[in-house]
Amino acid sequence: MMRIKIDIECAPEEARAFLGLPDVRPMQDALLLQVQNRMSETLHAMEPEAMFKAWLPMGIVGVEEIWKAFLKQMDVSGNKGKSA
Repeated sequence: MMRIKIDIECAPEEARAFLGLPDVRPMQDALLLQVQNRMSETLHAMEPEAMFKAWLPMGIVGVEEIWKAFLKQMDVSGNKGKSA
């Protein structure tokens, strides 16, 4: 059995041209720009103020209402436990 090993050093662009493959650099650049824009928008949305507004649209009033409902539920469950 005979083995033949050939090492070819070339740039990716040279390999694509040699194999007759299309140049995809413009498409890659466009896609990378879109990814960069989306990541920037996502990071902007992760600012503390924006996150607080998204999570609690009613602001502090909403937090107070949630807390009141929580305390009311705890009081109801506490009363049931005492009467039983």
